[in-house]
Amino acid sequence: MTGKSRVLVLDVGGTHVKVGFSDRRSEIRIPSGPALTPSKMLKSVARRLRGERYDVVSIGYPGVVVHGRIVGEPPNLGTGWVGFDFGRAFRRPTRVVNDAAMQALGSYHGGRMLFLGLGTGLGTAMIVDGRLEPMELAHLPYKKGKTYEAYAGEAGLKRLGRKRWQKEVLAIARMLSDALEPDYVVLGGGNVRKLKQLPPRAEPGDNRNAIVGGVRLWRPVRAGGPDGGVARRAPRRSAGEVREPRRRRAV
Repeated sequence: MTGKSRVLVLDVGGTHVKVGFSDRRSEIRIPSGPALTPSKMLKSVARRLRGERYDVVSIGYPGVVVHGRIVGEPPNLGTGWVGFDFGRAFRRPTRVVNDAAMQALGSYHGGRMLFLGLGTGLGTAMIVDGRLEPMELAHLPYKKGKTYEAYAGEAGLKRLGRKRWQKEVLAIARMLSDALEPDYVVLGGGNVRKLKQLPPRAEPGDNRNAIVGGVRLWRPVRAGGPDGGVARRAPRRSAGEVREPRRRRAV
């Protein structure tokens, strides 16, 4: 892998597969859904990318990935993902990580960062001085016999309503932050825009950073480096809740 190698990135979601390249700002969106199998996804990607050159592939998968291997079928897609050989299918070196971990890597700008992805479920990851640690905190018990994900995910938003859901998200973010002691927290995923307030030391993420993270799987992690940088919004301030994260030297 060299700095000139072109990276193809697939961010697999419950409604779309977002496709990007290391040298292109725009993304291609391919519909997904409960009938999407890896074979169907590859056929759709091949049709859209006919004639495109790429050297390596990164895949963000919406489920558990251990040592680069998918170990559980996704709840919102079709079957056949466990054991599928993406490297053989693409005929390129391929790396697979959890989708929250990939967006976390793209959101990182040094030090200790906790990432919480507010989407269909609750994605969690932590990066400490450049080292990515995917985490499965979402399914731990939270309260009333339900998990963190049951309160912070899409189902929790629908069950609780926006106001109560936001209260639970803030409480969960504070609790995990107190336990893991990050320098800052990034709240990503599609539902972050529904928050009117952020917890201390937090900043909103951006789904576009998943593509950046896919590129960074093959390159050294450097804040604002030659991998395309990080799409960041200015942190929103609400009643003194949001503070600028304490910076450390980026890796």
